[in-house]
Amino acid sequence: MQKDGKHTVVIVGYGGMGSYHAKLIKDNGKFEVIGTYDTDTARGAVSEQDGYRAYGSYDEVLSDGAVEIVLIATPNDVHKDIAVRALAAGKHVICEKPVTMSVDEFKEMMAAAQQAQRVLMVHQNRRWDDDFLIIKQMYEQGTIGDIFRIESRVHGANGIPGDWRHLEAHGGGMLLDWGVHLLDQLIFMIDSKITSLSSRLSFILGDEVDDGFEAVLQFENGISALVEVGTTNFITLPRWYVKGTEGTGVIEDWSMTGRIVTRNHGAERVEPTPIQAGAGLTKTMAPPSETATITGALPEPYRQPSSFYDNFAAVLAGTAEPIVKNEEVLRVMNLIEVIFEAGRTGETMKDFDLYA
Repeated sequence: MQKDGKHTVVIVGYGGMGSYHAKLIKDNGKFEVIGTYDTDTARGAVSEQDGYRAYGSYDEVLSDGAVEIVLIATPNDVHKDIAVRALAAGKHVICEKPVTMSVDEFKEMMAAAQQAQRVLMVHQNRRWDDDFLIIKQMYEQGTIGDIFRIESRVHGANGIPGDWRHLEAHGGGMLLDWGVHLLDQLIFMIDSKITSLSSRLSFILGDEVDDGFEAVLQFENGISALVEVGTTNFITLPRWYVKGTEGTGVIEDWSMTGRIVTRNHGAERVEPTPIQAGAGLTKTMAPPSETATITGALPEPYRQPSSFYDNFAAVLAGTAEPIVKNEEVLRVMNLIEVIFEAGRTGETMKDFDLYA
């Protein structure tokens, strides 16, 4: 049910992400948060201070005909049950990432949405990050030629944040926290099947869940990708490092510090001069001549056709396709399961991708 022409939302889980969504919704203008529900009564009190009704139970939320959309921002292990019940009650659902703990759980959610004929959409918000959109534009436009190597990293030195993210039962760990974003970006950008994958998970901090991971993916179209998340990195590596047939690009961080260096086809070829390298000489690793390359600024980021919430409103109206499609989310969840398995066994995994 709409209120004053706006789609009505109840946020389930009013922690950091729940309150963040409340602000996004207020700024969007096409939706209105009419209440919250949280098993933590203190958070319910905070939501009341923020001007929202705090429902006393989830049953109360589902029985309220004024509620059109349930937005799930709880720990990961309860996403599925909350979503399935909401869909069965005739509510549309927005769910935080990772959408579920497993492929099978998400399939159950998708089936519930189909049966109820309601919209289920996952908030994979990093598809709107400027740094990613710059790389996506470079990939699609051939800014540095055909890209054949992508390195995507996020590094920190604060360990695993929060409380429940340390616990396996709640779906903690960095693969499910940040890995799901980096993998989703690759899947969204590269329209090709993954032919092989190897991975290594880090447990340096002694938690029962991973405090970081590395995964190497090989795509059928020839692209090799390294995805890395670390929480023990006191010196960070670039957010993006990409190699193409005509040059190299780097984005250092979310401040968009970076550059591209491309081959200068107009320059006369000059044989490299050997340089002193450690205890010997090298011609192979000598820098190119001053005229051999052109250094340029990063391009302006490609823009998504609409924001997440504008797109969700258009999907509800039947005038647009979801930017975040459930089939893509299912593929990412399958990829996460394979990374866990490859990390556990040390094997290179093949013939697993749900690419269609």
